[in-house]
Amino acid sequence: MNTPEEIFLKDYKSPDYYFDTVDLNFSLGEEKTIVASKITVFPRVEGSPSPLVNGKELKEGASILDSCHLTLSSPAGNKFTLEIDTEIQPQKNTLLEGLYKSSGNFCTQCESEVLLSNGNPIEQGELEGGKHYVVWENPFEKPSYLFALVAGQLESRDDIFITRSGQKVSLRIWTPAQDVPKTAHAMYSLKAAKKWDEDVFGLEYDLDLFNIVAVPDFNMGAMENNSLNNFNSKLVLASPETATDTDYAAILGVNSHEYFHNWTGNRVTCQDWFQLSSKEGLTVFRDQEFSSDMGSRTVKRIADDAGPMAHPVRPHSYMDNFYTGKFLLYLIEMCNGCNDQFMKRFDYLNPYLSCLHVFGAEVVRMYKTLLGTQGFHKGMDLCFKRHDRQAVFTSWDSGSKSYSSYNTEADTFSLKFSQEEPPTPGQPVKEPMFIPVAVGLLDSSGRDVPLSSMYHNGTLQSVACNNQPVLSTVLRVTKAAKMSVAYLYVLSFSIFLVGYSAPICLEYDLIDKDLFFLLAHDSDEFNRCRFPTKQTLALNPKFVQGLRSILCDTGLDKEFIAKAITLPGEGEIMDMMEVADPNAVHAVQTFIRKEIASQLKSEFLNTVKNNRSSDEFVFNHPKMAQYALKNVALDIMELALHEYKAATNMTERFAALAAITQKPGKTCNDELTDLYNKWQHDFLVVNKWFALQAMSDIPGNVENVCNLLSHPAFDLRNPTKVYSLIGGFCGSPMNFHAKDGSGYKLLGEIVLQLDKLNPRVASRMVSAFSRWRHFDESRQKLAKAQLEKIVSVNGLSENIFEIASESLSA
Repeated sequence: MNTPEEIFLKDYKSPDYYFDTVDLNFSLGEEKTIVASKITVFPRVEGSPSPLVNGKELKEGASILDSCHLTLSSPAGNKFTLEIDTEIQPQKNTLLEGLYKSSGNFCTQCESEVLLSNGNPIEQGELEGGKHYVVWENPFEKPSYLFALVAGQLESRDDIFITRSGQKVSLRIWTPAQDVPKTAHAMYSLKAAKKWDEDVFGLEYDLDLFNIVAVPDFNMGAMENNSLNNFNSKLVLASPETATDTDYAAILGVNSHEYFHNWTGNRVTCQDWFQLSSKEGLTVFRDQEFSSDMGSRTVKRIADDAGPMAHPVRPHSYMDNFYTGKFLLYLIEMCNGCNDQFMKRFDYLNPYLSCLHVFGAEVVRMYKTLLGTQGFHKGMDLCFKRHDRQAVFTSWDSGSKSYSSYNTEADTFSLKFSQEEPPTPGQPVKEPMFIPVAVGLLDSSGRDVPLSSMYHNGTLQSVACNNQPVLSTVLRVTKAAKMSVAYLYVLSFSIFLVGYSAPICLEYDLIDKDLFFLLAHDSDEFNRCRFPTKQTLALNPKFVQGLRSILCDTGLDKEFIAKAITLPGEGEIMDMMEVADPNAVHAVQTFIRKEIASQLKSEFLNTVKNNRSSDEFVFNHPKMAQYALKNVALDIMELALHEYKAATNMTERFAALAAITQKPGKTCNDELTDLYNKWQHDFLVVNKWFALQAMSDIPGNVENVCNLLSHPAFDLRNPTKVYSLIGGFCGSPMNFHAKDGSGYKLLGEIVLQLDKLNPRVASRMVSAFSRWRHFDESRQKLAKAQLEKIVSVNGLSENIFEIASESLSA
């Protein structure tokens, strides 16, 4: 086997040839498909003798063919036409990339293979033999990965959207006929996203037609192919009987995300894959803001963060950890009155570390924090104006410590910050990052303290806005050395990272009583939910009292209350431990849960009672919040069986069954059988059924998961089923990290099986091994053995080899 080579950003160069126009003709057949391409090609430099490398086979001629490439040794030195005919068999394509067949339909999931996206239909007609054709034209140049094709027996839900300039856009969501009734929420989500993008970012849709197609077999959640978005069916189809409110929220979020890519990713795009996280990060930020406006901003913020290790930075040497671009320069350029300061610090903003989409969104959010809403949108407007149909993008991480003290004699409160940048491969010495830290102050009664001025490095500065005191301000931490800020107010407590103003892991010197005080009084709900997570391994009466004050506060959003009283996940707690111990964490979690249920019994019972509803299911924020609060309470109080029997929708039914599956026995088996018997005809509900069992923390659940692999409803070739069963299993710390290594062994075997069918899905699964060094020595040996076994296999795909090798060398 040839060992795959790592690709570095420093090796990237502009292509020797450009593809000006591409005509593609697909002749789809049940036995074979013929793809005829006609491409207008011209060299970047006139008269260039460079060879042209193409990944497709040509007829005999002056070419060199190897296992991955076709090279034209001596193409013309000026513009010429390249014609290629390719014969393929989509029916045998288990990779689900390129052109493949899914549930009787022809679909595409393409990488850099062709240039033209869909666009507008300009011609259609009938052909001999009962066939028909449609000609599509895309008036805008697009990256080649945005090409999409779908052909099959589908029906659509149709609607229209009138843009603010009066353009009429036809909207269609295509599914098998029986699923069309389940597309109403997806259509609502699409129209809401279009309206929001016009209102908030001033961006209109640019074509006459927008299509969405639901595909049961799809490697990812969705794909933003211009004007023809391909979706995994689970992110399109929903009804109260089969989908939970979490599913409804996911459909709202992902539909908006893929639509928002029309500008941030499609019209303004990335030059190469090294910039992927930036165009995704900006689009994730936009869909987060949209979902926040549609529901609870605080709850959305908490969900996006999900704890300090929700988006850990794990450097990938093959991406060089460097992203450069013009996008953020325009945000900085539009900052009112701060241009010089920001321009001087831009060298700290250029080298970023994350290739994760959510983390990229956090970087964008920092700029909005620094520039303010008005300055941020001026920068965005300028970016779109100057760089439509161009590539402009970029990415960041840091760790920080804070120390606080109060001087009673001087009536000042001081905060000191220091940055710690551990070395990473290729970057042994790190420059300090520019970190916006939003802070506020509370007095001893829990009231916000108005701020008017502060000392920054010995200089008194005003923080007031229009001569009016403010309740929070942004500190600009720009150095690795400690800095101090003194406020001229009497106060007792401080609030750090208001609204999570920077994606950092913040260590702080607050003691337990301070944390419990913030839990009960912090006006920033994000922090109110976030800080106590550091103390979950001990149950303090003041902690219980803090939960009681939240649970009984009728002025708080119910969805926020549900988040605040939910204990952090076991994986999140293990991320905070120097050496993770799944068994110990599970035991402590179980103890704390029982103690909370005992000490807050009356409050939880009243919560369940007051939030029951016999109304028809409607997806809106008040209803979603009501269900969320009731379901958390009944889970803690172990009232799940009664709620399962009484449930009138999947939101209540699924939450109750999730609690039931944590306790083995007849009741668990009976209710799982009941759900399957009632919904075995609905593949999305069956996927939930697989996931429920896979995620269970029942000891020895490895055996049950192995048995489910042979279940008639499971198919290893279907990515969604794999993510439900195997992905769900990897999310159960107790069983995936079982002491005997059985969980690691199961995943190792599945990865090798998947690699022969679908390397993309296999690579996602093998990523579960990435933090193996975080565990005890025994588990490390067992996990490492599986990784070594995987990389030693002959013929391993490049995706698996890269991720497994990186994990071993991390």
